[in-house]
Amino acid sequence: MSPEVIVAGCGPAGMMAAIAAAERGARVTVLEGMERPGKKLLLTGNGKCNLTNLNPALPESYRSVEEGGTDTARRILDQFSVKDTLDFFHKLGLLTTDRNGYVYPRTGQSASVLELLLARMRQLRIKLKYSEKIRAIRREDDGLWQVTTGSWTYRCHRLILCCGSRAAAATGSDGSGYELARQAGHRITSILPALTALKGKKQPFLPAAAGVRCPAKVSLYGIPLGDAKEQFLSEDTGELQINEEGISGIVVFQGSRYAALALSEGKRVSARLDFLPEKGEIELSSWIKGRQSLWAGADVPVQSALSGLLPGKLLSAVLRETGIKPAARMDSLGERQITELVRQMKGFILPVTGTRGFAQCQVCAGGIALEEVDGATLESKKCPGLFFAGEILDVDGPCGGYNLRWAWSSGYVAGSRAAGADKVKR
Repeated sequence: MSPEVIVAGCGPAGMMAAIAAAERGARVTVLEGMERPGKKLLLTGNGKCNLTNLNPALPESYRSVEEGGTDTARRILDQFSVKDTLDFFHKLGLLTTDRNGYVYPRTGQSASVLELLLARMRQLRIKLKYSEKIRAIRREDDGLWQVTTGSWTYRCHRLILCCGSRAAAATGSDGSGYELARQAGHRITSILPALTALKGKKQPFLPAAAGVRCPAKVSLYGIPLGDAKEQFLSEDTGELQINEEGISGIVVFQGSRYAALALSEGKRVSARLDFLPEKGEIELSSWIKGRQSLWAGADVPVQSALSGLLPGKLLSAVLRETGIKPAARMDSLGERQITELVRQMKGFILPVTGTRGFAQCQVCAGGIALEEVDGATLESKKCPGLFFAGEILDVDGPCGGYNLRWAWSSGYVAGSRAAGADKVKR
């Protein structure tokens, strides 16, 4: 007799889990708490859906709040690879395009991915019920799972929780899945915002430079309380966005989970901003002195002489940090002023006070403790017949399609195993 499988959540991991289980003969019902499916999927990649990434996912590409995530992620990703993912979508009729390893649907629309997934679910006769938020789960004495919503009580042989994290609750990812896992006896690690903007200490620099976008290297450091020695957290180079509250952009998102974790541990966190990562300090100093020589004897203000170096608002803000008046003559700068100007351009220090929170993060760090989950099947070690996939687990990746890749792979593995498959390969 075919097993009855219930999938909680109709996001990327949930849809993939449902399809994988149904393809292996299971009778599948998907319970979605929102009024329509795939809300978060539609937002991914700014609506363009970065499906996956062709670049090798090194073990350190995936992280966990607690140890063990690297090995679990690798084992799951090996079972349903990037090639398997692309083959799956290509067979559904999705044309894709490769942008330096970042894979998108050729249509440039997340809606194309959602429509094809739903079409496959209809073809497999998967039951999809909307506005059915799960309130409680319980494993009965006969081994079946009882799943209770606001309107009905369902029973099934296998249950897959794909309820997401706490990131972007407006899309249905409100963290309620953690409580369901707790009802089954599972431990949840610390849950922290990841892939999000960082708030900076209030100071004149931020409003002065607000609105600026520029290439930069962002290095994050944490200092434990009572310790003067800073600890390196992360570093990335890309487009930096400055706003009145702090800093944003993918270059900030990539390291934000480390900042959030350090802050949660009581550490002081700072961001070191290099606004000219392509130039060394000596080279930049020589370049500035060269502009002095060019404008020697001319009444040319520093703001004008260095206007080709940084965006105007950013240059003004940096000059004020050094105590140099933007209207000062370029040829009046002394050696110490140039040294300080280079220091601020190459290593401006912004104390970090927090993140933009769960409402404005793309994923979360933390989740169901992986030591309580089978690293090969994603089945609970505590409750037979209970599986997990996607963001609800303590696995998170960087920007670039890695988190969707985790959703596809973990969903397919969990769905296949829940249906009774002894291997996953298609």
